[in-house]
Order: sequence, then C-alpha cells, then structure tokens
Amino acid sequence: MSKPRQNPNMEQYKVDKPAELLPFLLSIMSQQSRNSVKSILTRGQVFVNNQEVTKHDFMLEPGYTVTIQKNKAAKAATFEKMNILYEDDAIIVIEKDAGLLSIATEKEKSLTAYKQLMTYVRKINPKNRIYVVHRLDRETSGVMLFAKSEQVKQTLQNGWKDMVKERSYVALVEGILNKREDTITSWLKESKTFKMFSSEKPNDGKKAITHYKVIKANNNLSLLSVYLETGRKNQIRVHMSDIGHPIVGDKKYGSKVNPIGRLGLHAIVLAIKHPVTGELLRFKSDIPKVFLKKR
Repeated sequence: MSKPRQNPNMEQYKVDKPAELLPFLLSIMSQQSRNSVKSILTRGQVFVNNQEVTKHDFMLEPGYTVTIQKNKAAKAATFEKMNILYEDDAIIVIEKDAGLLSIATEKEKSLTAYKQLMTYVRKINPKNRIYVVHRLDRETSGVMLFAKSEQVKQTLQNGWKDMVKERSYVALVEGILNKREDTITSWLKESKTFKMFSSEKPNDGKKAITHYKVIKANNNLSLLSVYLETGRKNQIRVHMSDIGHPIVGDKKYGSKVNPIGRLGLHAIVLAIKHPVTGELLRFKSDIPKVFLKKR
C-alpha cells in the first residue's frame, strides 16, 4: 500500500492487493488496539473511494483509496447541538441538530453553529476564521458546510451549482401522497413578512425545482427522500405545502400536527467537489431516529 497525500486531518492509503477493510486497517494502524481501530470504523471515520464505509468485511480491491479521518482536535472539542464530520485546511463540514441557528439573527445573537466553530478554530490559532457558505433553517438538522477563508467561500458560492453534485434531504410530511415520486417546479418569492410563496408564472421570482420519492408511509404520515435541483430559501417547505403535504411541525407553511416535537426536515447528504483539490467528497448524516418511529 502507498500513502499518497496527507493533510492535518486525513490519512490516505492506496490499496495494492485484495483485502477486507478491518484487516487492512489493522495492518496500517498496527500501533493501535483492535478495539480502537474498530471504533474508528464504527464511528464513520473511514472512507473508501470517498464513500463512508462502516462494514468490517467490506472488500477492498487494488487501486481503491482508503481515507481515515482523524479530526483529533474536533473530536476533543465540545460542541452544543452539532459535531464536526470533516475538516481540512479549506473547509469544515458539520452535522447540525434541530434547534441550532446556523448564524446569528438580529433577534438572537446567542449560540449558533458559526459562533461555536469560530471559537473552535481560534483556539487553534487566534487569526483563524470561518465563513458561511450556505444555511440550514434553525429547525432543520443535518449536513452543513463552512469555508475557512474568504477565497474558498467565494469559490464555493460562485461555483455552487456546478460543484455540488448531490444535495438531498429526508422529509416527514403530513398525509399519504398520490404520486410515489414527482418533480415540483415553481418560482419563489418572499412576502413582506419574510414568508416564501410560489408563483406558477414563469420568471416571477427565483426558479425552484424539487424532486421527491416516497420512502415509506403509515398513519397518515409519509417519509420522503427529497433532492434539490436548486437551493432556494425554504424551498422544500414551500413545495411540500404547495402539494398539500406540509412538513410535520412546520406551522409557518400549514402543518397541523407535530408528533415528533420538531420540524420533519433533515439534510442527509451533501456531495461536493473540493474547492481546492477538485476531489469529490460525500458527507452523510443518518436519518433522525424520531423520523422512523412506528406510529
């Protein structure tokens, strides 16, 4: 095996002969105990060809790339309602809980994901900063990305449409949908009360395209896989409301029930070309257990 590229938080290895993943990891991390190596695998810190793998017996083939995410500092840091999925010199990717603001608003300047990350990077170096690239609504959980320089932020924002290869969500909505999968297209505008609404009139607002597929449905609730073709403010929330199936717990857009005690929206996957290396990275956050409970 060879060790082609390093950065402070990642170790990468090329596979030169067939092997199961756990034995391969044990061979390259011989200084660590078997339990320690198994924990690294179980925690989702191992990627094969940029895809997270947790199966011990996953079969490696010659030419595969195995990446081990170290993030020692991030693992040791204490965060509220969030944790770091990935970090290198250019970006930080987090998993945000429902209820945590992405960045401060005029009304609330308290705990935010941005503020926690700023404190974290400045502990490492007082000159460090982070930059907001995109946002998740306060009550939406899941994967979110920040830049570590103004230049990287601009690269990501200017090239967002081309660089983001997958941006998908899971949504728990009211009712049983007639169509198992469909595409919703409209033009979104914002009212004076900061509520988004759809216009069917072409070019009357920002074009928004949402694809959905039903994962499962029972007791008058449906769990959907939702893929965004565009990333407009409140896009999924508005589109689900438009088709008569508002997201559970979303009073703003017409929800009448909230059996899970939170907004039923979770950013499950973000796959993006790295703004510096061009490498395709894919980050995944598990579906919240409360979305899957039988009712």
